[in-house]
Amino acid sequence: MNRIKMVIGRLVKTLMIVVVLIGVGVGVMYKKQVNIPALNTTKLYANLDLLSARAEHMKGRVVGIYESYFGKAKTEEVHHEEHEIIVTSPMAKDVTITQEYVCQIHSQRHIEIRALDDGYLEAMSIKEGQAVKADSLMFQIRPVLYKAELAAEKAERDLAQLELSYSQQLASSNGISQNEVALYRAKLAKAQARMDLAQAKFDFTAVKAPFDGIIDKLKEQQGSLVKEGDILTTLSDNSVMWVYFNVTEKRYLEYMQDAGLSKQALKVKLILANHKDFPHLGKIDLANNIGAIEANFNNETGNIAFRADFPNPERLLRHGQTGTVKIDRLLKDAIVIPQRATFENLAKRYVYVLDKEDVVHQREITIEPQGELDDIYVIEKGILNVNDKIILEGIRQVRDGEKIHKSEFVKPEEVMKHLKNTAE
Repeated sequence: MNRIKMVIGRLVKTLMIVVVLIGVGVGVMYKKQVNIPALNTTKLYANLDLLSARAEHMKGRVVGIYESYFGKAKTEEVHHEEHEIIVTSPMAKDVTITQEYVCQIHSQRHIEIRALDDGYLEAMSIKEGQAVKADSLMFQIRPVLYKAELAAEKAERDLAQLELSYSQQLASSNGISQNEVALYRAKLAKAQARMDLAQAKFDFTAVKAPFDGIIDKLKEQQGSLVKEGDILTTLSDNSVMWVYFNVTEKRYLEYMQDAGLSKQALKVKLILANHKDFPHLGKIDLANNIGAIEANFNNETGNIAFRADFPNPERLLRHGQTGTVKIDRLLKDAIVIPQRATFENLAKRYVYVLDKEDVVHQREITIEPQGELDDIYVIEKGILNVNDKIILEGIRQVRDGEKIHKSEFVKPEEVMKHLKNTAE
């Protein structure tokens, strides 16, 4: 084959020399306008002019054929020499990935304070946003009727008490029987019960804080006529905040498995609406089945609600805020590859894998959620392994099914030390 190429090459070179000589001779005669007797020199030079142009065109075609036939292989060889294929392998290492969830922030106790009876608001000893202690008076409804009823029932109770004492003295001297004393004792108990009922009604007019908390917006003002059940304000206990977010079934199983292995509460970070970190860490005690607050998954979304508890000593968090929960999760022996060893096609990501015969095979990869870390991708297990060979440099020079004749293998440990390039 090489001898045939050599012969053809010599013929082409000879033809090129002849064409060049003819072109030079015609050009000289044309430029000097040599007059040849017995010939129509005007017509001759016109034909020579056309012949010169055709010779120049033929020269270009011959040169092009020669270069395309004999120079192509050489050019491709030089190209491959300049751009060598670099090959490496995936690496197994422990990786910490951060999973994010949009969350809602709630007070651990957030209740509505309602009027227990009808009447006018006589006094208000609180202000909006004020911190109050448990059992402190917040609202006083005018207690005129209940106060009078309580006084009457108290007098009846006192009278029954005197009658019982007098009957006991008579019974001690055998003036009356013990049965009569028992009747007076029952009368006193009845009077005491009626007084306690009147006291309870009277107490309904005083609305007190059931726990330490912060007063929200006031719904009514002093002097307003309120009815039983009307909302006066809301009270929030913000000492500990409950942060709710939804977790997919897959993540739920992973968290439960991690909790079973570590026997420790899951630490949680909170990012506020201003994109700043909340200074305290929250926790989800999955080891004691505290965290997943619902018994069933949502059939429509496939999610289950989780709750993280955050201490709030500075009372920075308020009921109804939103934020983002971040959970760091350690993946043991995760399969990682450099980003620049991948390429994208039709919204899918691929790598080129070399088989034992160094033939290139295009393989689709799936990246773990939140598995894009700086310059590496965390690959779902089962797609690649540490024994595979993937193309790191020269992705654009190869095609699926092509055999690689020359490549250089670089250990993945060395590659990971110098990762700064992103994927092509």
